[in-house]
Amino acid sequence: MKRYWLAASLALLGGPACAEEIAVTPLLDTRLRYERVEQDGLPEKADALTLRVRPGIEAKQGAWSVLVEGEANLAIAYDYNDGTNGKAAFPLIADPPNLELNRAQIRYAGANGLALTAGRQRIEMADQRFTGSAGFRQNEQTYDAVRVQWGKPRGLSADLVYSWSVRTVNGRNGTGARPQAIGGDNVFAVVGYGTDIGTLSGFAYLVDQDEAAVQGYRLSSQTWGLRFAGSQPVAKDVKLSYVASWARQRDSRRNPNDYAADYWLAEAGVSAGGLNATAGYEILGASDGAPLTSVQTPLASHFRFNGWAGKFVTTPPNGLRDLYAGAGYGWKKVAGLDNIGLNAVWHRFDSDRLHQHYGDEFGLALTAKRGKTGGSIRYAHYNARDFATDTDRLWLTLDFVL
Repeated sequence: MKRYWLAASLALLGGPACAEEIAVTPLLDTRLRYERVEQDGLPEKADALTLRVRPGIEAKQGAWSVLVEGEANLAIAYDYNDGTNGKAAFPLIADPPNLELNRAQIRYAGANGLALTAGRQRIEMADQRFTGSAGFRQNEQTYDAVRVQWGKPRGLSADLVYSWSVRTVNGRNGTGARPQAIGGDNVFAVVGYGTDIGTLSGFAYLVDQDEAAVQGYRLSSQTWGLRFAGSQPVAKDVKLSYVASWARQRDSRRNPNDYAADYWLAEAGVSAGGLNATAGYEILGASDGAPLTSVQTPLASHFRFNGWAGKFVTTPPNGLRDLYAGAGYGWKKVAGLDNIGLNAVWHRFDSDRLHQHYGDEFGLALTAKRGKTGGSIRYAHYNARDFATDTDRLWLTLDFVL
């Protein structure tokens, strides 16, 4: 199957490349991060100081490009449970040491809005709720896949992916329930129509987690739904943004569970000058309360959803209702910096069935950037009620991107 899709991709692209000079661009993405976690119920506090480096190179000729990128993550301070090292007395920080090939792809991008990418690649679809790169983690989640994209922001567009392997954040030492890669016949599709007020999309995420050690195939699912997202100016320097989404998820392929559950999202935001504010309500519905019969999103970029403390990477059996609000302010050209941002977020977490109040979370982030260098200080506190335990997380991060 893998060979068939690669051959089909190259056949679709067909024809010689233009007789143009080859432009070669070096790539470098580095991140130094300190993360500290204190979690009730565990005897140790976690301290992780990690350095992530992604060196690579991209060659372009006309509409064609070839990209190769490595990934190395060095654990300088290793007092934490990385999910693969067996340090169960410490809280989890899913950034294990790693050295592997992160991306290796060939891409065609024509002037007619058609693009095709084959190989190991980064895939981020829509808001990354169902398929993303887990970019907050030191080891990126990438996909061995073929992807076809067509269209422009206005009018009809399509984004189709077949992936036969998901390269997880667990890195080369991943094993058992946290493997380096998860095979399966995954199909992702988003078809949209863009207008002046927003884009209406229909989507399908057919996830095949074909590894018995990964929850006994119980994360294989098919999710079909609709999404509308857009923004509008409402006054001078004031913009309103909005998102609404619904989906239905069912078991799929070798999943032994028999379930169906609904997903809902409603979100609105406003920006005025340097000020921004957002409020929303997200529901990951439950079925009958059995484990892994609520809406699951194993391929999502999880840090973007349901709080920074990471308590809901796996949706609880009784589902999840997340009422959230955030506000921030940004300054430009301050103290020799290009920009500075301050943001606060709050979440109230409840179950979808049985009326449980799981807990609340508060987060605060300070970010700054100058040229190609950025830094941030981020803190999150999860106050547990009926789910998990009190948790505090602190991040200090320094980035450089060439």
